[in-house]
Amino acid sequence: MAKLLSLEDGRKAVKLARNSIEIYLQDKKVPETRYEGVFAEKRGVFVTLRKNKDLRGCIGFPYPQKRLDEAIIESAIAAATEDPRFTPVRLPEIREITVEVTVLTPPEKIQAKQTELPDHVEIGKHGLIVRRGFYSGLLLPQVAIEFDFDSEEFLSQTCMKAGMPPDCWLMEGTEVYRFEGQIFEEKEPFGEIVEVDIRSCTF
Repeated sequence: MAKLLSLEDGRKAVKLARNSIEIYLQDKKVPETRYEGVFAEKRGVFVTLRKNKDLRGCIGFPYPQKRLDEAIIESAIAAATEDPRFTPVRLPEIREITVEVTVLTPPEKIQAKQTELPDHVEIGKHGLIVRRGFYSGLLLPQVAIEFDFDSEEFLSQTCMKAGMPPDCWLMEGTEVYRFEGQIFEEKEPFGEIVEVDIRSCTF
């Protein structure tokens, strides 16, 4: 896919996410930092926090609803304080947490027969969104690598993330979207920021 961000932009994105968390945890203020270039464009983004390589929070915007800088700030704060799977991050804890930012391409609906959907999902490249009625679920591209899913299992797991049966992707009326992601992460807390090749991810 075409690069959305340069490495310099990616480093700026991760630092913005970390600084936003620190400012919010310390002062309960949402930063008003704004950048130009790609940061002024509307992009989907997720911010992932890890502690000792274990997930500590992950929240974001799957669709390009906000400026990228705004989306990063809001996602970072929400990942630290609003992920219902975890207790809120405490300020001293931020020293033990690595920050990861995944910038997304706009979701593209897969135009194919239900039974042929797996042929249009490339593991290590695509993330998925499954929608049916009021139900919707999303899994980032790196999730399939982390858990060694094939394309059918990835579809099934996305269905379950939406709160539906694992075979819902085979049902008429279910919409499946794919997207790509560009990942930047800290190698260690406050450490070097690098771009990650999703296909070579190790968790």
